[in-house]
Amino acid sequence: MNLIANFALLASRRDILGLPVCDFGWKGALSFLDQLASLPFSQTTVSFLNAHNANVMLRDAGYRAALEGHLVLPDGVGMDIASSVLHGSPFPANLNGTDFIPALLTYMDRPKRIGLLGAAPGVIEMAAKNLAAHAPWHEFVVISDGFFDKSRSEAVIERIENARLDILIVGMGTPIQEKWVSEHIRPRHARLVLTVGALFDFVAEAVPRAPAIMRRLRLEWFYRLAIEPKRLWRRYVIGIPRFFFNLARYRLGTPFQPIAPPASDDIRPLPPMADMEEAPPQIACNG
Repeated sequence: MNLIANFALLASRRDILGLPVCDFGWKGALSFLDQLASLPFSQTTVSFLNAHNANVMLRDAGYRAALEGHLVLPDGVGMDIASSVLHGSPFPANLNGTDFIPALLTYMDRPKRIGLLGAAPGVIEMAAKNLAAHAPWHEFVVISDGFFDKSRSEAVIERIENARLDILIVGMGTPIQEKWVSEHIRPRHARLVLTVGALFDFVAEAVPRAPAIMRRLRLEWFYRLAIEPKRLWRRYVIGIPRFFFNLARYRLGTPFQPIAPPASDDIRPLPPMADMEEAPPQIACNG
């Protein structure tokens, strides 16, 4: 049985376009996922929702179904705007995967065996090297790049099984990675599964991060558009107005699928977790 069915429902969440999104602060999110990775049973998959992913979710039923089985964290200024419109305040923290995953690896002080799956050949190996320099007490295992035939995943699944992982990090892009994980990954493969988009490209320094000041101003999306306009113009130039349109529709008429209530009366809330008041740590992955 997937842990999400019983345990993730205990976390405080906010309805964003019909999907439950956890409203942890930094310390609460790090502590919660550390606990999940250390459990001796079941499995939790963690995904991230930003404005682009929300647009995809509203037109891709398979992707939405996958996210409904995952623990979802908020990523980016679009989620803060949505939370403010729908709930009166932004999320306590921007838990974007590019910052959050390296911070989580640092937070986990018990050594873990961590599998890496995704990105281009060469990039995934450099990402593993940089992550090992960043958190050397963990063991990082390259499973495969992301350019395998997704309809013939048996060899990749066999490698995952043989690796005996604690954590699996999958970066193959949305919505492919979330749907692939939901279809193929089971509790015997890893206790914690993280779907991370382009994280490996950033960690390997194949794609540059925005300058710190642009990240503080929540303008990293603009920097990414400037350096990759051909690939990203549709996501941002068309996608941002579409996201606001979808948000307005939901605010006015609730046309999307609502959050289902917990299925069992036996579920009780977890005790509250303290949140970090300071900003997330600055992570350098290149040793």
